[in-house]
Amino acid sequence: MTAEFLLTAIVVCLIPGTGVIYTLAIGLGQGTKASIWAALGCAFGIVPHLAAAILGLAAVLHASAVLFTVVKFAGVAYLLWLARQALQADGALSVQAETRREAGPRIAWRGVLLNVLNPKLSIFFLALLPPFLSGNPATATLEMAELGAVFMALTFGIFVCYGLFAAEARRWLLSSARAMRWLNRSFAAIFALLAGRLALERA
Repeated sequence: MTAEFLLTAIVVCLIPGTGVIYTLAIGLGQGTKASIWAALGCAFGIVPHLAAAILGLAAVLHASAVLFTVVKFAGVAYLLWLARQALQADGALSVQAETRREAGPRIAWRGVLLNVLNPKLSIFFLALLPPFLSGNPATATLEMAELGAVFMALTFGIFVCYGLFAAEARRWLLSSARAMRWLNRSFAAIFALLAGRLALERA
C-alpha cells in the first residue's frame, strides 16, 4: 500500500455522495449512535462491489447492459424511497425535535442497500485498485483485498466524522422548526437528484 493510494482513497471518501448524505441525515435525525450505525452499514455495503472487482464480476456487469440496468433502477427506486422518508413526518430520515430510537442494525441495513444497489461502485473499484498493485499476478488478489479493506476502514472512519458533526449540529437545529423543515426538504431533494443522476448513468 502506498501513500498515493491512501491520499486517493481519503479524497474519494471525503467527496459527498449517497453514503455521506445518508449518514448526515441519520446523524441530524437520530443522533450520534445512529450515525455510527449508518457509517457501518455504508462501509459494509462496499463489500459486494470489492468482491465483484476482485473476482472480475464487475467487468461482467459493465458488459451486460440488462444486468446493469436492473441494478441501476433498483437503486433509483431506493433513492426515491429515501427521499420520501425525508419528507414524511415519521419517515426514517426525517429530522424532528423528538429523537427516535430506531434499531441500529436496521439503520445499518439501509446503508448497506444504498451502496449495494449502486452498480457504478463495482466498476469504480475495478478502475481504482489495479493501478496500485505491485504487478505480481500471484499476489494480485490478496493485494486487492488488502487495499479494499483499507478503503472500507477509511470509509467508516470518515463517515463517522460526518455523522458526529451532524449529531452535534442537531443540537443547534432543534430550536428551529423552520430549519428542520428546510433540512427535510433539502435531503429529499438531494436523494431525488441522486436518483436522477443514477438513472442517467450508463454501463
